[in-house]
Order: sequence, then C-alpha cells, then structure tokens
Amino acid sequence: MKEKLGVLVCVWFFLYGSCLGRFVVEKNSLKVTSPNPLKGIYECAIGNFGVPQYGGTLVGTVFYPQANQKACKSFDDFSISFKSKPGGLPTFLLVDRGDCFFTLKAWNAQNGGAAAILVADDRTEPLITMDTPEEENADADYLQKITIPSALISKSLGDSIKKALSSKDMVNINLDWTEALPHPDERVEYEFWTNSNDECGPKCDSQIEFVKSFKGAAQILERKGYTQFTPHYITWYCPEAFILSKQCKSQCINHGRYCAPDPEQDFSKGYDGKDVVVQNLRQACFFKVANESGKPWLWWDYVTDFAIRCPMKEKKYTEECANQVIQSLGVDLKKIQSCVGDPDADLENPVLKTEQDAQIGKGSRGDVTILPTLVINNRQYRGKLDKGAVLKAICSGFQETTEPAICLSGDIETNECFENNGGCWQDKAANITACRDTFRGRVCECPTVQGVKFLGDGYTHCQASGPLRCEINNGGCWKKTQEGKTYSACVDDHTKGCSCPPGFKGDGVDNCEDVDECEEKLACQCPECKCENTWGSYECSCNGGSIYMQEHDTCIAGSASTQYSWGGIFFIILCLAAVGAGAYAVYKYRIRRYMDSEIRAIMAQYMPLDNQGEIPTHASHGNI
Repeated sequence: MKEKLGVLVCVWFFLYGSCLGRFVVEKNSLKVTSPNPLKGIYECAIGNFGVPQYGGTLVGTVFYPQANQKACKSFDDFSISFKSKPGGLPTFLLVDRGDCFFTLKAWNAQNGGAAAILVADDRTEPLITMDTPEEENADADYLQKITIPSALISKSLGDSIKKALSSKDMVNINLDWTEALPHPDERVEYEFWTNSNDECGPKCDSQIEFVKSFKGAAQILERKGYTQFTPHYITWYCPEAFILSKQCKSQCINHGRYCAPDPEQDFSKGYDGKDVVVQNLRQACFFKVANESGKPWLWWDYVTDFAIRCPMKEKKYTEECANQVIQSLGVDLKKIQSCVGDPDADLENPVLKTEQDAQIGKGSRGDVTILPTLVINNRQYRGKLDKGAVLKAICSGFQETTEPAICLSGDIETNECFENNGGCWQDKAANITACRDTFRGRVCECPTVQGVKFLGDGYTHCQASGPLRCEINNGGCWKKTQEGKTYSACVDDHTKGCSCPPGFKGDGVDNCEDVDECEEKLACQCPECKCENTWGSYECSCNGGSIYMQEHDTCIAGSASTQYSWGGIFFIILCLAAVGAGAYAVYKYRIRRYMDSEIRAIMAQYMPLDNQGEIPTHASHGNI
C-alpha cells in the first residue's frame, strides 16, 4: 500500500504541470520555392533538440529515401548518403513519424549527411513539439550530439512533397527562423528554468555543463546591460489528501505547498525531494539578494561553484556547503537565510509562491512544464542547451544592428566568408573584404578600415571615401612611380572617386596614361618654342637664347629684355636718389629755421635784441 501511495504521489508531481498546463508549440517558417504548385509559406514545429538556426535561414533540397523511410536505422546499413556535392544545395531529409524516438531519427539523418530533418506527421492533427525521450540510462548520450535543426510538418504538406518528388520534381525549401523569436529593441530579457538536482541523469549533466560553458557570455551580457536575466525553479504542491503522508513530508516543505520529485526516484535512500526544494529556494534567494546589490551575474558563479563543490554523489549537497560557497562570493548570508525562512513552517514562502505563479504562461508564452527551459523575449527556446546555439538565439532577440560585439564572436559565426569570400567584394592586395560573418549568416557590407569608410554595394564594388582615404591602398586609385617621380589619381580633398592627375588621362582606377602635350599641341606651340615631352609633364624652351613665358606660351628676346630691365632699374634708382636728396634739403632748411626762431624767443626774455626797440620800465617808489 505504501509503495502504491508513493507511486501515486510521484505521478501527481509529474503530471500536475503537464496535464493542467497550457503548452505552446514554438514554430518557424517553412517556405517552398519550387515546384510551382507547392510554392508557399507553411508552418512547422521546432524540435526541442538539435540546433535551430535562430535569427537565420537555411536553404536546401528535399530528399525522401526509398528505404528506411522512418529513419529508425542507420543509413549506412542501406549505403545511402545525403552529403551534398560541391556547389550543390544542402539536403533536407524527409522522414515519416513513428516506430522510434524523434531524436533517433535526427541522429541517423545527421550521420547520413543531412543538413536538416523534416518529420512528416502520420495523422491529421495540430502540430506538436518533438521532444527528447526520458531516458534513464547513459545510452542516450547521442542526444547532446545532435546539431542539425529539426521540424515537424503536417501530414498534408508531407504527402504533397512526397507526391512532387515521385513525379521527379525538385522540391526546394527555405527554413526561416528570423521571426521565431521577437526582436523588438536593443535589450533581451530571458529566463532560465532550472534545478539544483544533479542526480537526474544525462539531462542534469548537460544542464550543469551548459551553465559552466555559458557563464562567461551570460556575465558579459548582464554586466554591460545588454540583457536582463532571471533564473526560475519549478515546484509542485502536494494533493491535500496526501499532505500528512510520509511521501509528501519527504518531498515537500511548508506543509506540502512546495514539492519536488525524489532525486533518485527511490524514497528509501539518498536525498529527498524537499532537499532539492530547499536548495532551489536558496539559489533563488541568492539571485534576489545579488540582484538587489546590483550584481545579478554572481548567480552564475554560485550555481557553478555549488555544482562543483557540493555534489549529491559526494554527500555534500548540504546547507553548510552552500553557505561556504555564498560566503566565498561575498554575498550577504544573513539576507539569504532570512529569504529562505523556515521550511517547516505552515506558511507560504513569498519567493516560491512567486515562482509557482510564474510557471503559468502569459501571452505568447506557454506554461513551463519541461526542465530545463529557456525563455527568450517571452518565447520558449527549442533545441539543445549548447553555448553557441543559446547565444545565437539570444542574439537573434536583439533588434537588428543593435547586437553587442559578443554576438559577432567566433563561437556563433557561420564562417561563410571562408568559401569564395561569401560572394562579396574583396581587395586581395590590401587584404580588405566586404564579407562579414554574423550569427544571422554572412552579409556583404563595405567595411570601415583604420577610420576610412568604404562605400558601395558590398557585392561588386567598395570604394574608400572621406579624409585619409588615400592611406588605404591609395583609395583604390591608380598610382605609379617612374623616373624618380610618383603620381597618384587619389586626392584626399575629394570624398570619393579617382581622377588622373594633370598630364595624364584614363579612368583613374586601373590606368592613367601620360599625355604627350607636344604631339597633341596642348602647350609650347609658339613659332620659336621647342617642345619635349616628359612623363607626366613637358619641357618647353626657346631658340636663340629667348626666354619662354609659360603663362603666355610665347618666347621673348633675352638681350633686349636684359637691356631694358637694367635701364629701368638705373632710372628708378636715380629718381629715388633725387627725391631723397630734395627731401633731405627741405628737411634741413626747415629744421634750421625752426631752431633759429626758438633761440631768438628765449634770448628775448633776457636782453634786447638788435631788431627790438627800448622797452619802457615803470618803477614804483612806494607813493600813492
């Protein structure tokens, strides 16, 4: 009876979310470009494994095998290969639903060389999400090795594609994930629904490996304000009829309000579900306190360090070990303990109550029923938890052209520029290319090099523009050195374009040819002139010792010019000398007269002068 009760309680924990919840199937666009009768845009459901190309597109041609049509066996057994030939489109393998796990179909398709797998539904129904199987053994390690994208298509579309292929028509498809996630602005908000349990098999192992590998990128995005991250934890409540049972008491805290399944699925050994709930609560409280202190990114350090230092297998999954990790990161332990509260109290815990409310889907996001789950801009991510795949998905959530630099890192670049330069413009001599790899695929965009902006369509031409443009491969213009002289068709004063310098003619880009001014009679054409062409210019001289005047293109006699010149100079000098002498004489005369008048005025005050009469003197004798 006890065993039956335990099984019943476990089943309730697992089915509570999935039976009562609203599960949203995440979709992407599938566009058939040929043949004409099939042309159109269709919906397909993104598989919850492999690597969807979020933010990008993938073009391929469909192949439906004659054997192994459900892809439950290796295609090597049938000597079938889907590897595309050089210059050919990638192969999208179409297979039928049934007989084996979706993941096994994808794994066999990938090993056969397919670039993507399309699973045709075998019944008429709304599209569902293809999920990973609940494997209890390590044989499912191939799940984390699936890298091709997968999609479930409707039975009617699958039948139409098969019919076209049977008629020898080529079916080309464009899988488009550009609108699979909203990208409204320059900040991405994402949630990670996780669990501290490390004894749940391959899924738990892959989850902690993802946290360790993604930690660096997540912290860069969070520190610089590019993202707003929130961790979440799923809990269930115990049915009221079983609250006092031994099973609920071992799996739940706060009087059956918050529960988690037994880590080992065995009530008689190891840790209990309530231990997992408490550790989940502690991690949620750690984030709350760290976020309030302005350092939410420390959560990634705590979860990583706790997984390494406090594993269940080593019997260290304890409060003491968790507290040591918290103190090592410098976060206020007392605040976290206050947040955790008393797990035995018959009270609601505000943090866990908020987590349970958040599990219910809102808007376009469905209920969270699968662990782990990543939600980006309120849409559930589909695919495996891989650093590159998740980073690409987060980056696709930014409004185009606002992505941070980490979104252009080598981890998620498509590397399309390695082959034929991606079909973009390239200047091999200057090692400059317009091809740029991004997580959305390659783009042909004229670059900016050393502060110099190149302008053009990016495909057939790019030309340097603006100041200093001539410093970069001479602005893409003609340049040549000959006879000790260097001429260039690039001028920094011009914002763009190439123009052959004076003395040359041509397009200014590929060539500038010397102009023969003598032969073309462009200069030095006077009767006495003698013209000799030079590279980039010309030399003009005159016969009989005459002097060439370039501005008038004429020759003048050298002797007459010299005679007249010296005569003019002598005349000017004599004139200047005469004027100077006259001025000096006038100056001396006026100075002399001025001095004489001043002296006479002074002396007149003390004695009579010859030209003055007697000045009468009136004396006073004191009589009135």
